[in-house]
Amino acid sequence: MFTNILQPTHLLIVLIVALVLLGPRRLPDAGRALGQGLKEFRNSISGEHREDQVPSVPPAADGSPGALLESPDVAAPTPETSPVSAASPGRREEASDSGW
Repeated sequence: MFTNILQPTHLLIVLIVALVLLGPRRLPDAGRALGQGLKEFRNSISGEHREDQVPSVPPAADGSPGALLESPDVAAPTPETSPVSAASPGRREEASDSGW
């Protein structure tokens, strides 16, 4: 059923349809984007790492990878809470007592 799917005549028809739909100005850009997408797909399948990826955490002097993150010199950030005024609940009660 699916034997000989990509014959040269089929590829020619696909190229003609792409030329008609995209036009001669946007066809090179579409081909370039398709080529870059295929390249990234192949790289992700093969497991190659790109240069712009964040490197992993280097091991500490004793060889344990988590020792760098558990440094006692760095304090954990404390969440700041805003103070709640005492007048806020009273205003709500007054508004509900007014009958509205």
